[in-house]
Amino acid sequence: MFFHTSQKLPKGLFKACVVPRPIAWISTNDIDGNPNLAPFSYFNIVCEDPPMIMFATTGSHGNGGAKDTLKNVEETKEFTVNLVSYSSKEAMNITSLDFSRGINEFHMAEVDHLPGELIQTYRVNGSPISLECVYHRSIQLPTSNDSSLINRMVIGKVVGIHLNPDILTKDKRIDTNKLNVIARVGYNAYTKVKAHFELNRPCGCCDKLMD
Repeated sequence: MFFHTSQKLPKGLFKACVVPRPIAWISTNDIDGNPNLAPFSYFNIVCEDPPMIMFATTGSHGNGGAKDTLKNVEETKEFTVNLVSYSSKEAMNITSLDFSRGINEFHMAEVDHLPGELIQTYRVNGSPISLECVYHRSIQLPTSNDSSLINRMVIGKVVGIHLNPDILTKDKRIDTNKLNVIARVGYNAYTKVKAHFELNRPCGCCDKLMD
């Protein structure tokens, strides 16, 4: 079966093609200092030196204009990416609602928070990993025929990393089996990242090496 993307695809099909997608539970402040918390599955790292991440937002706020997270990041130039533990899945889901501007999603979802180390944004208490980020740039992506749609990718530089010490091995490596984080798969489905396996890279004499 073949689908031409210039034609209307079945709902959710494309997003179900790229799985699992890590969830960035992004905390921000607006210019008045009001906290905001929202999940995004268009998220990943883009380079290691310097450490940079990206997330993308699609659509508009219910009151018009950019969604709170995008608006806050572009105005305050900072944000925190929190990974979502399995125990926080219900709270994460609540924060995906389109609340009115200025509403504190930490309060609405009963999520405990801690202050940032280098930036003013709160981080999620209980998140196994939180990345403090400063804004680098936004890239406007193409939109469909809907002129009100906002497709924008944000790139940020990670300036600090908070780790729950319980997820570390004795030699200070992150143990994926201890993370217990969730990721997005197709449609309304999620998965729990629990097990992993290892593959050694091919030796340098091989013709084909992975990036």
